[in-house]
Amino acid sequence: MNMDCIKEKLKECLTEERYSHTLGTALCAIELAKKYSLNEQKAFLAGLLHDCAKCKSNDELLKIIKNELKNIDPEELQNYKTLHAPVGEYFAKKIYKIEDKEILNAIRYHTIGKINMSIFEKIIFLADKIESNTRDKKYSEEIWKILNDNEGEKGLNMALLICFSETIKSLVNRKLKICKTTIDVYNELLDKVKNM
Repeated sequence: MNMDCIKEKLKECLTEERYSHTLGTALCAIELAKKYSLNEQKAFLAGLLHDCAKCKSNDELLKIIKNELKNIDPEELQNYKTLHAPVGEYFAKKIYKIEDKEILNAIRYHTIGKINMSIFEKIIFLADKIESNTRDKKYSEEIWKILNDNEGEKGLNMALLICFSETIKSLVNRKLKICKTTIDVYNELLDKVKNM
């Protein structure tokens, strides 16, 4: 499936705002890929598809998870905000014919994260949080400053730590459950930043 077909299909299944966020994430992913010398086309594609399942209802997502995805940790199903990530990976494979494991993993882990995230997974996670179409400009500028003021993976880990902190605070404020993996990633990043 070529890029134009992917965009058209996404326009059909996402709201206008979600599609704008998707394009913003894809463009931000290119910027981050340039900065960290990663494949820009792959980053764009991962950014474009990261929320491909986002506009499905929770019931639809849970049905797909139950019927098609057997290895999902039940803990991950406690919060409806993360259900679209494993289904997004599934859609990327089945609907959009993506076979690249880096792209699929980046889609899969863009919500809760995972221990030992690759740099590619980290930039897609960040792009989702700091894209300029729908995200808070002040917050995005703060993250970009950290990335630009700190070399290599140090800046990336510092930026991610802030993102995970904000995500956890937001979940607490909304009285939503927090996946243990997210806490584990936060702790891992905290240790990495302290030891750099």
